[in-house]
Amino acid sequence: MKRFQNRVAESRYTLSLMVVYALGIWYLGGLVERQLYFQLAFLTVSTYLMMELNNSNALIRIYSRMVSCSFLALTTTATFLFPSLREALVQLCLITFYTIIFHTYQDKEAPGLTFYAFLCLGIASVLFVQVLFFVPFLWLLIGFKMMAFSFRMFCASLIGLLMPYWFLAPMSLFTGHVDTLAAHFMGIAQFQPLFQYQDISEHYIVTFSFVCLVALIGTIHFLRNSYMDKIRTRMIYEMLMWMNLITIVFIILQPQHFEILLGLMIVNTSPFIGHFIALTHTRLTNTVFYALIALTLLITFYNLWMP
Repeated sequence: MKRFQNRVAESRYTLSLMVVYALGIWYLGGLVERQLYFQLAFLTVSTYLMMELNNSNALIRIYSRMVSCSFLALTTTATFLFPSLREALVQLCLITFYTIIFHTYQDKEAPGLTFYAFLCLGIASVLFVQVLFFVPFLWLLIGFKMMAFSFRMFCASLIGLLMPYWFLAPMSLFTGHVDTLAAHFMGIAQFQPLFQYQDISEHYIVTFSFVCLVALIGTIHFLRNSYMDKIRTRMIYEMLMWMNLITIVFIILQPQHFEILLGLMIVNTSPFIGHFIALTHTRLTNTVFYALIALTLLITFYNLWMP
């Protein structure tokens, strides 16, 4: 017998209804008054790429749009992120990176794909230089999980990361803003101070706790049932799992970057909770699904209207 969560997960109308809901929340969040059209456009592209990420990698064994729906729901919950064009761009860059790099699975002769994937991270680093902290971990994960690392791939990744700066450096020199570019790179060397929570509001804490709860539910489900997925799918999820853990540690250590890191955490979390909703069918998981819907609505309206 199909339960409510399964009917929702397998319906061809779920994503369309989710888009209508998200547009309504964005309207209430100031889409027109605050002119958030570019931010919404980037979210639209990100949602489409999350759908392609699911389709091209078979992240869910059955027909389901829950990966993109989960991404849209979690991103819309964090209404305080709506005005941040920087966060939307960095989030889009990470999704594009995953979309490209997952195609290199077991292919150590794909420097072209590696270049384009790391070019996305290079663009993200122009906006948020601390994203470079993830690069050593990504090299390890690509080597051990994607099994696609070689000297050529390493060189391609470095060229991709540096490519945006090959354009920015001459521009900075020409306009006399070399000091600005140097100060940008100094940000990567300034990992202090740590644990600065004085600017973390209750809205941040509530939303972060909810995303952590969702990530925990999805991750536990995956670890218990991963044997049912193909090896390639398992490797992708394990890479996302490690990236999520690293992002959570980063948030705890440097909460001053909370907003951008929360956006990255939502990208890593969405496939897990989508996997959980689409592929479970017990009475308990159906109850959990109802609870997640209720929490999503409550936190969304809390972030919208509570000062």
